[in-house]
Amino acid sequence: MIRREAAVSTPVEVVSKQARARPGSVFPWLLLLLAGSGCAALIYEIVWFQLLQLVIGSSAVSLGLLLAAYMGGLCLGSLLLLRIIPAGRGALWTPLRIYAALELGIAALGVIALFGVPLVGRIYLAGPTTGLAGLVLRGVVAIACLLPPTVLMGASLPAIARWVETTPKGVSRLGLLYSANIAGAVLGCLLAGFYLLRVHDMAVATYTAAVINTAVAGLALALAGFDRQRNPERGEERTAGNRVPRAPGAPLVYVAIALSGLAALGAEVVWTRLLSLLLGATVYTFSIILAVFLSGLWAGSGVGSFVGRRVARPGLALAACQIFAAISIAWTAFHLASVLPYWPVDPWLSTNPWFNFDLDVTRCFRAIFPATLLWGASFPLALAAAAAEGEDPGRLAGEVYAANTAGSIVGALVFSLALIPAAGTAGSERLLIWLAGAAAAVALAALAVRNASWPVGSPRTRPLIRTAALAGVALIAWGLTATVSPFPGR
Repeated sequence: MIRREAAVSTPVEVVSKQARARPGSVFPWLLLLLAGSGCAALIYEIVWFQLLQLVIGSSAVSLGLLLAAYMGGLCLGSLLLLRIIPAGRGALWTPLRIYAALELGIAALGVIALFGVPLVGRIYLAGPTTGLAGLVLRGVVAIACLLPPTVLMGASLPAIARWVETTPKGVSRLGLLYSANIAGAVLGCLLAGFYLLRVHDMAVATYTAAVINTAVAGLALALAGFDRQRNPERGEERTAGNRVPRAPGAPLVYVAIALSGLAALGAEVVWTRLLSLLLGATVYTFSIILAVFLSGLWAGSGVGSFVGRRVARPGLALAACQIFAAISIAWTAFHLASVLPYWPVDPWLSTNPWFNFDLDVTRCFRAIFPATLLWGASFPLALAAAAAEGEDPGRLAGEVYAANTAGSIVGALVFSLALIPAAGTAGSERLLIWLAGAAAAVALAALAVRNASWPVGSPRTRPLIRTAALAGVALIAWGLTATVSPFPGR
């Protein structure tokens, strides 16, 4: 829970709060900026995945390496911005100007990648392509191609986060900015998969994304000038934000959202594999699955932003999200194994591809949307649960985002490289349920650190209640794993 008690503020802090309290009409434009950035990012992602799969293959191992490299750049960028450009750099390095510079850099690196990946592919083909050496070389290729632009992408949210305050309303705005970014990602996924790559080619798709980045950068610079004229004090950023102590239990919140990201990306790898067997391993299938996955994150993050601002204990809501996510994973496993393969619908009855796309979207929504909705809501709730009044919002957003993406990297690698080959998809889905249960338990432990925030019981009975709650989470997870069935082999 965000501390709402009054604190002694310096004159600069008071001026900054007054400036940020008058957002005027800028914030809706910030949502548009984040949406445009997300749209371009997903166009790049799909283009890069297609380019690199032509080089290193399209197996589950290659997909895991690509996802890990992509998410690794996002994680690294969200942390590096805090080190390179700390809060309080004055009017020149305002959040909007930093954001504009990042977008221009992404556009330049995106175009460079279009021409650079084929050159890297020639180097890869000249080296070992099998065994451990081939696996390491595939990872090096993925990192070399994806890390530079994704580092800038990861820095975007922490950069723009410094426009807001770490008050309940400000943290809710952070969640809305994250939601807008995902909304743009949904649009970019569909635009790339169903139009740019279907009608045109990778070059046109890349140039389109670069134009979007450039337009976003231009709008950000225009807004920076407008905001400076409207609120001239906004350029005087606070310098004490980084010295504000973290909220009690914040490290445990980081662990919980990392486990949530681990489960989410692990589930994406497992479910993409299973749905590709049902729908066909094409770029359209990948685009549909990714769009549905992102749609759930978008809708969930919007709901989580609304809830996180209005509940007294966002950490408790975060724990509830993880419990329901475990239930939703069991729901998805049941549908993928026992429902969707037996739908009495023959897609070959129609020669219209849009009929089949509509059917595929319906099946994907039915199977994976509930879990993604809950994972999307977890991010803004984690922001609210970890926030301390007055801390640097860039630090808050960067650290929560980095924790989430770090978990995502582990999920992409572990599930694609080890768990699916060793335990199969059914065993992997059982582990996903346990991961969601573990995230719920850690979120409850974060509440326990704040004794005053524990919802029920007296000081004497709270330890017993907490133990019973954790045991209940474990019992729910154990019961749900018993419902998971193997995917039908035929």
